[in-house]
Amino acid sequence: MSSSSSTIEHVVLFKVKPDVDSSKVNTMISNLNGLVSLDPVLHLTAGPVIRTGSSLFTFTHMLHSRYNSKTDLDAYSQNPNHLSVVRESVLPICEDIMAVDWVADRTPTTMVLQPGSAVRITFLKLKENLGEEVKDEVLGVIKGLKEKFGGIEEITCGENFSPARAKGFSIASIAIFKGVKEMEEADSNQELVKLQKEKVKDYVESAIAVDYVVPSASNL
Repeated sequence: MSSSSSTIEHVVLFKVKPDVDSSKVNTMISNLNGLVSLDPVLHLTAGPVIRTGSSLFTFTHMLHSRYNSKTDLDAYSQNPNHLSVVRESVLPICEDIMAVDWVADRTPTTMVLQPGSAVRITFLKLKENLGEEVKDEVLGVIKGLKEKFGGIEEITCGENFSPARAKGFSIASIAIFKGVKEMEEADSNQELVKLQKEKVKDYVESAIAVDYVVPSASNL
């Protein structure tokens, strides 16, 4: 594991308003995916969520992108094309948006995710007044998941550095699987899943898990 990674993971979760015309949803996703052409972007895809594991939030769509630095993320965020897509295609049809950014604990071996890859995003809101050592312990458990669950091809995690739209969630991770089948096989090991949750449950106030499949180019 390299401690010198500066790769930025940027995840946005969207909840589209009910009864929005599907053409407007398709336009939003198409326009978001078009932002991959902006100079600072290393990787970007957007599409529908296949599962949300949270009793508090129900998100319908997700965007995941990667950058070489916080400066590059800022440049993307302030780019007029990005601002136009958000203003014209996203905000009019979404009733809730959540965004989390973190510095990956390691440089991803595969920066651009392959179409068909299954992605699980997990956000944790920790209980108040926990020390840095607790955060480190929680991150340590997340980092160890790759060795325990054979289907995980890669995992990065870190502490959110953009609190404004994160709803109080401070620890984030992204786990990459070859496909949905491999993700479901990992979930089927219920005893191991329960064991990992037990390790952090005393520190966690709430959690969000979102599953997503990287779309193929023909679906963008």
